[in-house]
Amino acid sequence: MQTVTLEVQDSFVPNLLSYLKQFKNEVKVCNDKNLEHDPYFYERQKELIQIREDIKKDPSRLISFDEFELKYAN
Repeated sequence: MQTVTLEVQDSFVPNLLSYLKQFKNEVKVCNDKNLEHDPYFYERQKELIQIREDIKKDPSRLISFDEFELKYAN
């Protein structure tokens, strides 16, 4: 099974759904709520997962602004 994402003009959606009905045994039409709210959801998700992994691998740690000022103030 494969998942395919289509970008369709709003006015064409009813026609497309009507056409796909003839393939109801082969095609499952799903609405992805994530993509409805954010068309780049999965790209952003992938990027955030990579950032998180990079943070986990890096031995450095975040410090507070006060600690930063004490350490690096001129």
